Amino acid sequence: MKIAILMGGPSTERDVSLRTGQAVALACRELGHDTVELSFRNNYQKFLQELRLADIVFNGLHGTVGEDGIIQAWMDKNNILYTGSGALSSALCMNKDKSKNVARNLGLLTPDWEIIHGIDDVISFHTPLVIKPNNQGSTVGLSIVRNIGDKAAAIDEAMKYSDNIIVEKYIPGREITLAILGEKVLPIVEIRSSHELYD
Repeated sequence: MKIAILMGGPSTERDVSLRTGQAVALACRELGHDTVELSFRNNYQKFLQELRLADIVFNGLHGTVGEDGIIQAWMDKNNILYTGSGALSSALCMNKDKSKNVARNLGLLTPDWEIIHGIDDVISFHTPLVIKPNNQGSTVGLSIVRNIGDKAAAIDEAMKYSDNIIVEKYIPGREITLAILGEKVLPIVEIRSSHELYD
């Protein structure tokens, strides 16, 4: 099978994406697949021919362009088969406020939250809090605020990456994740990070 691996991209998560892409490329080669690594910073359209020649594209991109529905919509438009979620679900999931609303409407528990747009906005929750950009991952711009005196610095940090800041009640506990492959739910995995922050 010929697999094209997209990696890099313009987001703040570029380095994470490059590591993802290289690890996937190595695994695919070890399994005997014909693999091509396509790394870019801004112009993914230049790879249109290579992507069309692949049997499937592994989307190893993180953050803006790669996870927010932009590249998914472009590949859909160009009839390119790729891994991961489609354009609409990607756009929805990258927006933490919208995805939390969907979860809550389905009866799933999620920490209380609110959206703020600047340092002067009132936060109705008491510490501890999680303050982060509404549309980032990999702990980019994320702070756990245990002391209200640290709130302004946390908001400033998050605003480096977005004008929409999500503030959540901090819930201590284990970090659990699971993957879905097609219609199959894979086993639950506990994430144990060597750092305090893992998003």
